Amino acid sequence: MGEPERIWTEEQALSDDVGKKDLIKFLQDHASKEFLANHKMLGSAKNVAKTSKKENLVEAYKQMFDTKAFKDAAQDKEFDEMTAKAKELKMSEKAKGEEEEEEAAEAPKYTKQILKKGDGKNFPSKGDLVSCWYKGMLEDGTVFDTNISDGSRKKKATALKFKVGTGRVIRGWDEGLMTMSKGEKAKLVIEPDWAYGRKGLEKKIPPHATLTFEVELENIE
Repeated sequence: MGEPERIWTEEQALSDDVGKKDLIKFLQDHASKEFLANHKMLGSAKNVAKTSKKENLVEAYKQMFDTKAFKDAAQDKEFDEMTAKAKELKMSEKAKGEEEEEEAAEAPKYTKQILKKGDGKNFPSKGDLVSCWYKGMLEDGTVFDTNISDGSRKKKATALKFKVGTGRVIRGWDEGLMTMSKGEKAKLVIEPDWAYGRKGLEKKIPPHATLTFEVELENIE
C-alpha cells in the first residue's frame, strides 16, 4: 500500500468536525500494525476511543506521516509472527512458573527425627558444600550403604562431600539436609518418589523402596 492522502491538517484534526473514531478508523486503515501497537490502537475503534485522548490521536496521525509508518503487508505479517512467538514464549514461561510453584508447594515426601541437636544457627543453602556421615537402611533394617565402618574407626573413615540442593544426591537428602544445622544428626525416612523410585538401585535397593538414613551434618563450606 502506498502513502495515503493526508485528508486533514493538524488544525482540522483537532477541531470538533473530526471525531476520535474518525481518527482511529483512518489510522487503523493506513498505519502499520507495529505503529498501531505502539500507540495502543489495535482492537475495536469503540474500545480504543474509550482509552484515547483526542490530542494523542492527532499526534499519532501526524507521526504516521512524519515517520512514514504506513500499512505494509510484508511488515504486518512479520509483526504478526513476532507477536505470536512472543505470546507463545510468555505462555510457556507462565506454564513453567506454575509448574515450579506446584513443585515448591508439593508436600515433603520424607520425615525427619532429630537424634542430636546441631548449633541451630548454621544451615546449608542450595549450592553449599556439605560434609556428612551417614548410614542407609532398607525397611527391614538391612544396611545398604554407609561411610562409617563402626564407631571406633569413624575418624579413619571419609565424610561424604557434595553440593547440597543441586541434584547430586536423592531429593530426600537435598531437602532434608537443608533443614539441618551444623553438627546435627537426624533420621530421614524417605518415600520412594524422593529416593530411587520405581526402578530402585541395582543389587542394592529394590523398586518402590522407602529408605531410612541416619545422617550427621559435620560441616558446611
